[in-house]
Amino acid sequence: MKDSVKIRAVPLAFALVSLAILILLPHPVSCDEDEDNLLQGINSYRTSLSLSPLSKNERAGCLASEIADQLGDRPCVPTVASNAIPGTGPQLSNYPSFLGKCDIHISSTRDGVILPVCVHNKVATLVLTNYTRTGYARYLNDSRFTGAGVGSEDDWTVVILTTNTQQGSFASEGVRARELSPGIGFMCLVVIMGLVLGGHSV
Repeated sequence: MKDSVKIRAVPLAFALVSLAILILLPHPVSCDEDEDNLLQGINSYRTSLSLSPLSKNERAGCLASEIADQLGDRPCVPTVASNAIPGTGPQLSNYPSFLGKCDIHISSTRDGVILPVCVHNKVATLVLTNYTRTGYARYLNDSRFTGAGVGSEDDWTVVILTTNTQQGSFASEGVRARELSPGIGFMCLVVIMGLVLGGHSV
């Protein structure tokens, strides 16, 4: 009887030890969680400078992911201010197709800026300091930027800073059309009134 109790106890002890190991093992962190944590760190940095936090821009995040995927096979380079890419993406091949995939109108990217960073193994603290303690900091310190999109692939992380203006919102073609339609409507009204008044004056 005692032997049977021992036999049952061994599997139970093994199960408990295995469960403890699983609990204590570090859990893998998803890319999305890494990106959210980076944005939170950037916003903490901005808050310390009495600047408004950056809101999450989904379209810019889509574009950042596409760019990071393109950069994924490239070797790491030091982070310097000159690595910053204008929002119109002149140095990036396939940029127009990225914009199309993310439903972004090219005219809404002009005031934005693209900030790529490469850190081996994407150590979170080092990724953050590559934004806050390098030449990129001047962009984070700029109150014109109100939103951000974050993407990552392999060792590369890309942050895109956006504005709340038509030229930097990274909006879709439909949004741009709605923003412009009141002005177009007013111009049409002026033309029609001019024609009517001109007809009456004859």
